[in-house]
Formats: sequence, C-alpha cells, structure tokens
Amino acid sequence: MDTRWLQDFITLSELRNFTRAAEARNLSQAAFSRRIQSLENWAGARLIDRSAFPTQLTEAGERFRVAAIELVNQLVEARAGIAAVPARNQLRLATSYALATTHLPRWWRDWSAGQQLSCSLQTGNVHDTVSAFTSGAADLLICFHQLAQPLPLDLSRYDCLTLGRELIRPYAARALVERERLDLPGTTARPVPLLMYSPSVYFARLIDAAIEGGPEPLHGVRLFEAEMSDVLGDMAAQGLGVAWLADSALRRLETADLVPLANRAWDIEVTILAFKDRSDARAAVEAVWRRMAAAAQPA
Repeated sequence: MDTRWLQDFITLSELRNFTRAAEARNLSQAAFSRRIQSLENWAGARLIDRSAFPTQLTEAGERFRVAAIELVNQLVEARAGIAAVPARNQLRLATSYALATTHLPRWWRDWSAGQQLSCSLQTGNVHDTVSAFTSGAADLLICFHQLAQPLPLDLSRYDCLTLGRELIRPYAARALVERERLDLPGTTARPVPLLMYSPSVYFARLIDAAIEGGPEPLHGVRLFEAEMSDVLGDMAAQGLGVAWLADSALRRLETADLVPLANRAWDIEVTILAFKDRSDARAAVEAVWRRMAAAAQPA
C-alpha cells in the first residue's frame, strides 16, 4: 500500500468532495479517484458511498478513517524519533509564506516562552497548507480567510481562533504615484500597471473578487505575476506598478517608500485564523493552543 493513499483518503473524508480533494492533493480528479479505488481494493471494502451527495463515508470508511489518522500520526512521530527530535514536544505548523515572514516570529516567541518545544514549519499556498493539515501532516493551520472565499475545510471538525485582522491594499512607489498621479480605477487610455499574484495563491482570488465587485470597472494591464508578496512588494518598490499587499508586509519594506493608493474602494479586509483538530490532544499542541487562545481576538 502507498502511504499517500491514506493522506488522499483523509483529505477526502474532510472535504467530502472528490474535485476539491483532488485539488488539495494537487492531483487530477481521475488520478485521485484511481488512488482512492486502489486503497479500497487494498482494504477489501468500499470506503466511499459514491451514491450520496455530498460524498459520504461508508460505515467501513468511518472506522478506517480513525485508523488512517492514527497511522499517519504514528508515521510522523516515528520519522521525528529517527531524526532525534522528541515527537511529544514537537509541533507541526502549516501556514503561508506571508504569515511566516511577518507575524510568526513574534507569535512563536510568545507561544513557546518557558516551554521546551520545537516547531516544524511548512509553508505553501492554500492547497498545500490545507492538505498538510487535513491529512494529519500538520497539527495547526494558520491562514488568511475571508467569508467570500471560504477555505476547503469541514469547520465542524476543528477548533478555530481569530489571531488578527489585516487590510490588503493596492500599494505603489510614492514617486510613481506622484509622477503619474496614479490611482484606481485608471482609464482605457492610461491603464494602471498591475503586479498580481499567481492564480494558485489565495490572495489572487480575493483580489479578483474585489475587482469584479468594485464600484466601477478597473482599467489595468497585468505586467507581472508571482506567488510571493515579497517579490511583488520589491517590484512595486522599484516603481514598476501597483501590488496588493497586506499592511504587515510593509514592515520589511519600510524603507521602500510605498504608499497606498488614494481610492480605498479596492481595499480588502481579511482575518487571520488558526485551526486545530478537536481530536488532537497531544500535550505540545494543547500547550500552544492555550497560549494562542489567551491572546486571540473576538471572532
């Protein structure tokens, strides 16, 4: 049996949708379905009730899910033990690169103070981090969230905390704004130069939704795409165009003289959420979660 089949199955049991689960595992739906069928053949039982909508587990599937999660956790702890890391004191955290480079250093200092803990950090896009979390490869998930673009999570299975709120705003170099009198929405004759996120990035969906729902059509030309806000921020600092950046990202770029555009109609407010599986009672996870909860904001 390929152990990746277990992670596929756990992801499907969380999302209850073949298409979304395949996306979270970065597989085509056909390849994902073949792997689930291979797992069922190995188990000798139907684990998925394909006649139900949304997708449901069979009775055998519900029993197997518990065993699969336990087995994945045992494999992770065994690997940590081989690496001479005390698994009982290790916390595995999945988050975006943007949060890892802005908020996380300060958060981890507060959460781990006085505790002998180690942290294994996984960064990636929303599919990567959600997949790591739902498959049991991460104990905690920390991510940006907006109700208009919900995360592919069965929220009934997880505890959730609000760690903060951010504004994502269109920024440009002050010199460019002043020289070109740059602002949104631009015009057909003078479209705004845009530095945009790659389609796989969560921010890309938020920005696309804000543009589509804006008070008037936005006239812009996409000059550059990247997955990382650091790259887009550096491009904007060089006077190459407008980039949507979280306010916290400006800490690293404080010497770049970036300014938000005057028209605030395309600002985006997001929350920063933390998730923990309710069934995870490991001491290291509980210790950090209590610290997180003490400093959390109202939902």
